[in-house]
Amino acid sequence: MDRFNKILKEYWGYEGFRPLQDEIIKSVADGKDTLGLMPTGGGKSLTFQVPTLAMDGLCIVVSPLIALMKDQVLNLKEKGIKAELLYSGLYAREIEIILDKCLFGGIKFLYISPERIRSDVFQKKLKQMNVCLIAIDESHCISQWGYDFRPSYLKIIQLRELLPQVPVLALTATATPEVVDDIQDRLGFAKKNVFRKSFERENLVYLVREIEDKRRYLLKILTKQKGSSVVYVRSRKKCKELSEFLKTNGIKAEFYHAGLDNAVKDMRQERWRDGVVQVMVATNAFGMGIDKSDVRTVVHLDLPDTLEAYFQEAGRAGRDGKRAYAVMLYSNPDKVKLLKRISTTFPEPDLVKRVYQSVGNFLQVAEGAGRDSVFDFDLGLFCQNFKYNVLQAFNSLKILQRAGYLELTDDLEHESRIHFQVERDDLYKFQVSNKDFDAFIKMLLRSYTGLFTDFVPLNIDLLAKRSNTKKEVIANYLKELSKYKVIQYIPRKKTPYLIYTQERLPLNFIKLTKEVYQERKDNLSLKINSVINYAETKTTCRSKFLLEYFGQGNAPKCGFCDICKEAEEKGLTKAEYKEIYEEIISILGTEIVSVTRLIEKSTHSEERVLEVIRFLKDNEEIESLDGNKIRLLSL
Repeated sequence: MDRFNKILKEYWGYEGFRPLQDEIIKSVADGKDTLGLMPTGGGKSLTFQVPTLAMDGLCIVVSPLIALMKDQVLNLKEKGIKAELLYSGLYAREIEIILDKCLFGGIKFLYISPERIRSDVFQKKLKQMNVCLIAIDESHCISQWGYDFRPSYLKIIQLRELLPQVPVLALTATATPEVVDDIQDRLGFAKKNVFRKSFERENLVYLVREIEDKRRYLLKILTKQKGSSVVYVRSRKKCKELSEFLKTNGIKAEFYHAGLDNAVKDMRQERWRDGVVQVMVATNAFGMGIDKSDVRTVVHLDLPDTLEAYFQEAGRAGRDGKRAYAVMLYSNPDKVKLLKRISTTFPEPDLVKRVYQSVGNFLQVAEGAGRDSVFDFDLGLFCQNFKYNVLQAFNSLKILQRAGYLELTDDLEHESRIHFQVERDDLYKFQVSNKDFDAFIKMLLRSYTGLFTDFVPLNIDLLAKRSNTKKEVIANYLKELSKYKVIQYIPRKKTPYLIYTQERLPLNFIKLTKEVYQERKDNLSLKINSVINYAETKTTCRSKFLLEYFGQGNAPKCGFCDICKEAEEKGLTKAEYKEIYEEIISILGTEIVSVTRLIEKSTHSEERVLEVIRFLKDNEEIESLDGNKIRLLSL
């Protein structure tokens, strides 16, 4: 057993790696810049966690998803692996403690949000760290053509400049060929080096049903399919309403969206994971870090914006390798709604600029000031004060983010945190002099470890329960101790952060370039039309459609989707299709012939051969030439 397998067994309990994991790990261990394309649930995180544990030094992990980073750091700590997280919601003292631990505390993984890279204090400390690897999760975010481009990802090249000898591992679950090349260029790969696993999921059956009464049809699916399911919808309101509808009809369902408290989200996710709840009705907020292998059905009641998003969400079904279903319920109004999203996602440039002006006024940032400043940002209050539609304002902020003027974080909830500012001897003296605080301080010390070295997350509800008192009393004790400078107390917040990535500029300086606005708008239009084409196709195998969208040429038909089944019902079985297909490819592989000649050379009936030829034309594997001749497109 080699060192990598020993680490895998010791920390994760697995006997061996999944396909592609060991190849990526060996490439990284050899010091090569590496891009790994692995489908959702493929075990991407192990490809940087395992080699780092085998090397001397720490791994810098860049990710745009704070909630996911928190989960991964917690999971590593539970395994006894030292890991920390650095993001924009932290106070200066918290950042200082974390960076010092990376220098002197044996930290193996430092997770960092991309906007922190440009920080002077981080860059200064980074030069002194022993870094063995830079891992970039969700690396499609660095590409202008990636479906979730983030300008802050362009700062990652600064890590390469500061650590020129350190290899980079870029990871993503979904990327078109164009995005694959762009990722490597933007990360400064010395040499192209891509490891990719086929996106084909042989156990996953893709179905599209054109249906008007979606609720009733959904009920029919979930009543028939008893295993765990996820139902994706677009709005929080729809989440709750659909969940209530299912419960009324005897289905154990709950709903999940980003607006719920973290404790509620954790509880619902756990109940679903444990099988107490059969169906989770959710927005796309449900998915990050979801690790449940036996999901039998994923249903989309609303169309997603992109096939990248659809592929990731649908791919949460059947990770155990057993038969599972990805169902899209489609009706004509869905097409109209989706096309409308092009204009709502890209408000008129003048409106975007007005939103920028209003944000500066709302946060009271003077022109020329604000660079690298972090603000709590209540989007609802902002829209109320300046009379903006919430969706238009949010999308305007995203455009301004792509243009590099500001950043809006994804993290909506920040737990209470405390850190003892005094040494143990001084704390004891304070307890002796202030008897009213003695019992409370002892309870804190019994309940949490690391209070003198770290900012520790605090559960005020739990403390209130343990002391048989109200939450308000606990909060008051914490505020008082903070006034005495015994602790530094950071109360819980439930708003995202807004960061000015450059100083506030006069309105006439705000430029929305073609690359930032029009080209991105055109790109979204292409992606949305790809989703519509997927939903409306009557001839192309669903799996084949998706695989070829992601660059897998001449992908095979699955034989199980609604399109393939319909073809089979017309009298052509999967076995017959395969036999005729191979015969046609064999003939056309050596010569260009007419359809008539092809039928003559075939051992099957004319009707069946013509059926396969039609499918091959529809799927662009063969093309017609003059004189009724046909040829393979790959020739």
